[in-house]
Amino acid sequence: MRRLWTSAAAELAIGLAIVIAMGAAGCLSDAIKQNQQQLDQQRAELDQLKQQVADLKAAQQPSYPTTAPPPGSCDKAVMQVATRHGGERFAAAEFTKALGYYQDAVTACPTSAQALLNVARACEALGDRDHAMDYYKRAIQAAPADHDANPAVAEQASQALARLAAK
Repeated sequence: MRRLWTSAAAELAIGLAIVIAMGAAGCLSDAIKQNQQQLDQQRAELDQLKQQVADLKAAQQPSYPTTAPPPGSCDKAVMQVATRHGGERFAAAEFTKALGYYQDAVTACPTSAQALLNVARACEALGDRDHAMDYYKRAIQAAPADHDANPAVAEQASQALARLAAK
Protein backbone atom coordinates (compact mmCIF):
# COMPACT_ATOMS: atom_id res chain seq x y z
CA MET A 1 0.00 0.00 0.00
CA ARG A 2 2.86 2.23 0.75
CA ARG A 3 4.19 1.67 -2.74
CA LEU A 4 0.83 2.57 -4.13
CA TRP A 5 0.87 5.87 -2.28
CA THR A 6 4.42 6.53 -3.37
CA SER A 7 3.58 5.72 -6.96
CA ALA A 8 0.43 7.86 -6.83
CA ALA A 9 2.35 10.71 -5.21
CA ALA A 10 5.02 10.46 -7.85
CA GLU A 11 2.44 10.53 -10.65
CA LEU A 12 0.73 13.46 -8.99
CA ALA A 13 4.05 15.28 -8.67
CA ILE A 14 4.88 14.60 -12.30
CA GLY A 15 1.43 15.75 -13.40
CA LEU A 16 1.71 18.88 -11.26
CA ALA A 17 5.17 19.58 -12.70
CA ILE A 18 3.78 19.21 -16.23
CA VAL A 19 0.90 21.58 -15.43
CA ILE A 20 3.30 24.12 -13.91
CA ALA A 21 5.67 23.77 -16.85
CA MET A 22 2.83 24.20 -19.31
CA GLY A 23 1.57 27.21 -17.36
CA ALA A 24 5.06 28.68 -17.27
CA ALA A 25 5.47 27.98 -20.95
CA GLY A 26 2.14 29.66 -21.58
CA CYS A 27 3.22 32.67 -19.50
CA LEU A 28 6.55 32.76 -21.29
CA SER A 29 4.78 32.45 -24.59
CA ASP A 30 2.56 35.40 -23.68
CA ALA A 31 5.60 37.43 -22.57
CA ILE A 32 7.38 36.60 -25.81
CA LYS A 33 4.33 37.66 -27.82
CA GLN A 34 4.10 40.94 -25.90
CA ASN A 35 7.80 41.61 -26.42
CA GLN A 36 7.47 40.86 -30.13
CA GLN A 37 4.50 43.24 -30.40
CA GLN A 38 6.45 45.96 -28.58
CA LEU A 39 9.45 45.38 -30.84
CA ASP A 40 7.25 45.61 -33.96
CA GLN A 41 5.72 48.84 -32.67
CA GLN A 42 9.16 50.32 -31.97
CA ARG A 43 10.38 49.34 -35.45
CA ALA A 44 7.37 51.08 -36.98
CA GLU A 45 8.07 54.22 -34.90
CA LEU A 46 11.73 54.11 -35.92
CA ASP A 47 10.80 53.85 -39.59
CA GLN A 48 8.46 56.79 -39.15
CA LEU A 49 11.21 58.86 -37.49
CA LYS A 50 13.65 57.96 -40.27
CA GLN A 51 11.14 59.22 -42.83
CA GLN A 52 10.67 62.46 -40.88
CA VAL A 53 14.46 63.00 -40.78
CA ALA A 54 14.68 62.36 -44.52
CA ASP A 55 11.86 64.85 -45.12
CA LEU A 56 13.60 67.47 -42.97
CA LYS A 57 16.88 66.98 -44.81
CA ALA A 58 15.12 67.35 -48.13
CA ALA A 59 13.43 70.54 -46.92
CA GLN A 60 16.80 72.02 -45.94
CA GLN A 61 18.21 71.74 -49.42
CA PRO A 62 18.39 75.12 -51.12
CA SER A 63 15.43 75.69 -53.35
CA TYR A 64 17.22 78.05 -55.69
CA PRO A 65 18.86 76.77 -58.84
CA THR A 66 21.85 79.11 -58.83
CA THR A 67 25.39 78.14 -58.00
CA ALA A 68 27.72 79.89 -55.61
CA PRO A 69 29.83 82.63 -57.13
CA PRO A 70 33.42 81.68 -57.92
CA PRO A 71 35.98 82.26 -55.13
CA GLY A 72 37.24 85.81 -55.03
CA SER A 73 34.24 87.22 -56.85
CA CYS A 74 31.79 89.67 -55.35
CA ASP A 75 28.15 89.12 -54.50
CA LYS A 76 27.10 92.76 -54.41
CA ALA A 77 23.53 92.07 -53.35
CA VAL A 78 24.66 90.21 -50.24
CA MET A 79 27.27 92.87 -49.51
CA GLN A 80 24.72 95.67 -49.77
CA VAL A 81 22.23 93.96 -47.44
CA ALA A 82 24.94 93.09 -44.91
CA THR A 83 26.34 96.64 -45.07
CA ARG A 84 22.89 98.14 -44.52
CA HIS A 85 22.21 95.91 -41.50
CA GLY A 86 25.70 96.61 -40.17
CA GLY A 87 25.13 100.34 -40.50
CA GLU A 88 21.85 100.07 -38.59
CA ARG A 89 23.55 98.15 -35.76
CA PHE A 90 26.52 100.55 -35.76
CA ALA A 91 24.17 103.54 -35.48
CA ALA A 92 22.46 101.81 -32.53
CA ALA A 93 25.90 101.40 -30.87
CA GLU A 94 25.61 97.60 -31.19
CA PHE A 95 29.16 97.30 -32.45
CA THR A 96 29.54 93.53 -32.04
CA LYS A 97 26.45 92.92 -34.17
CA ALA A 98 27.61 95.55 -36.66
CA LEU A 99 30.96 93.81 -36.91
CA GLY A 100 29.23 90.51 -37.72
CA TYR A 101 27.27 92.09 -40.55
CA TYR A 102 30.32 93.93 -41.87
CA GLN A 103 32.30 90.67 -41.83
CA ASP A 104 29.49 89.10 -43.87
CA ALA A 105 29.91 91.95 -46.37
CA VAL A 106 33.64 91.23 -46.61
CA THR A 107 32.90 87.54 -47.10
CA ALA A 108 30.53 88.45 -49.94
CA CYS A 109 33.03 90.87 -51.50
CA PRO A 110 36.55 90.24 -50.16
CA THR A 111 38.11 93.03 -52.23
CA SER A 112 35.58 95.73 -51.36
CA ALA A 113 37.42 98.69 -49.88
CA GLN A 114 34.20 99.99 -48.30
CA ALA A 115 33.45 96.65 -46.64
CA LEU A 116 37.01 96.48 -45.28
CA LEU A 117 36.72 100.06 -44.00
CA ASN A 118 33.45 99.21 -42.23
CA VAL A 119 35.05 96.22 -40.46
CA ALA A 120 37.95 98.44 -39.40
CA ARG A 121 35.58 101.04 -37.95
CA ALA A 122 33.62 98.39 -36.03
CA CYS A 123 36.85 96.90 -34.64
CA GLU A 124 37.97 100.36 -33.60
CA ALA A 125 34.61 101.02 -31.91
CA LEU A 126 35.04 97.75 -29.99
CA GLY A 127 38.53 98.82 -28.87
CA ASP A 128 40.32 96.22 -31.00
CA ARG A 129 43.10 98.52 -32.19
CA ASP A 130 45.26 95.84 -33.85
CA HIS A 131 42.48 94.42 -36.00
CA ALA A 132 41.23 97.92 -36.80
CA MET A 133 44.67 98.93 -38.07
CA ASP A 134 44.94 95.73 -40.11
CA TYR A 135 41.58 96.35 -41.80
CA TYR A 136 42.33 100.04 -42.41
CA LYS A 137 45.53 98.93 -44.20
CA ARG A 138 43.59 96.37 -46.22
CA ALA A 139 41.01 99.02 -47.20
CA ILE A 140 43.79 101.34 -48.39
CA GLN A 141 45.34 98.51 -50.45
CA ALA A 142 42.00 97.46 -51.96
CA ALA A 143 40.81 100.95 -52.87
CA PRO A 144 42.77 101.46 -56.13
CA ALA A 145 41.48 98.20 -57.66
CA ASP A 146 37.91 98.61 -56.32
CA HIS A 147 36.15 100.52 -59.09
CA ASP A 148 32.91 100.64 -57.08
CA ALA A 149 34.56 102.25 -54.05
CA ASN A 150 33.98 105.83 -53.07
CA PRO A 151 37.23 107.73 -53.76
CA ALA A 152 37.16 108.97 -50.16
CA VAL A 153 37.49 105.44 -48.73
CA ALA A 154 41.27 105.30 -49.04
CA GLU A 155 41.61 108.79 -47.55
CA GLN A 156 39.30 107.95 -44.62
CA ALA A 157 41.21 104.74 -43.95
CA SER A 158 44.55 106.59 -44.12
CA GLN A 159 43.39 109.22 -41.64
CA ALA A 160 42.05 106.60 -39.24
CA LEU A 161 45.26 104.59 -39.51
CA ALA A 162 47.35 107.68 -38.76
CA ARG A 163 45.11 108.49 -35.79
CA LEU A 164 45.48 104.99 -34.34
CA ALA A 165 49.22 104.90 -35.00
CA ALA A 166 49.62 108.17 -33.05
CA LYS A 167 48.01 106.68 -29.93
